[in-house]
Amino acid sequence: MTAHPLAFDPGEAAEFLAKADARLAAVIRQAAPFEIRPGEETPYQSLLRAIIYQSISGKAAATIFARVKALSGDGCAPLPEEILRLRAPVLRRAGLSAAKVAAAKDLARKTVEGIVPSLDQAHAMSDGELVERLIQVRGVGAWTVEMLLIFRLGRPDVLPVHDFGVQKGFALTYGKRRLPKPKELEAFGERWRPYRTVASWYLWRAVELAGKDARKINKNSGKKKRNAKRRTRKSKSARLA
Repeated sequence: MTAHPLAFDPGEAAEFLAKADARLAAVIRQAAPFEIRPGEETPYQSLLRAIIYQSISGKAAATIFARVKALSGDGCAPLPEEILRLRAPVLRRAGLSAAKVAAAKDLARKTVEGIVPSLDQAHAMSDGELVERLIQVRGVGAWTVEMLLIFRLGRPDVLPVHDFGVQKGFALTYGKRRLPKPKELEAFGERWRPYRTVASWYLWRAVELAGKDARKINKNSGKKKRNAKRRTRKSKSARLA
């Protein structure tokens, strides 16, 4: 298996972003230097892990993933062929839900069929090609593929506009009272090309730097303020009636 280091210079990327965006530059100065070390997990292995970790705590997912790995011949993540041979009740006893069993089986099937590429094949494909291919797998959405592009493949220009942490980091960095809508974040992020991955990484760091203040921004922040304004208007109307 071939190791693939980052294909871009993180220092140059941070310098470019700091010049292009003064608010982001402040985060870059305070945060630790950008660091992502793409692993050698194949897309199949990364997506199997992602499926198992969906919608449950990290601790519970780690326990279930360990049980699934114990079902293989060598204690590593079962090969696609092994997943296909394992009966659903066996995977259910390991802790997978029925939906996750179906997703794992579909992932294994599409890997055997060649729809899910090998690691070397993935590195030769564009971001768009990988998203188009991998979202064909049951239970795998664009966000999951974006995380693979960033943390496993080390792609430089990925902006996960639906990621809550990125949205919150944006609101904190730019003094917003509500989370940005995906289209708003995508349009704003054009100034960060071709290093939107690095910008996203620093927006995650902005949440860490904010500490307890980050709690002020949540998914309902804007909704609560709008509802409060509506209640105020209704109260005024009632007094005038």
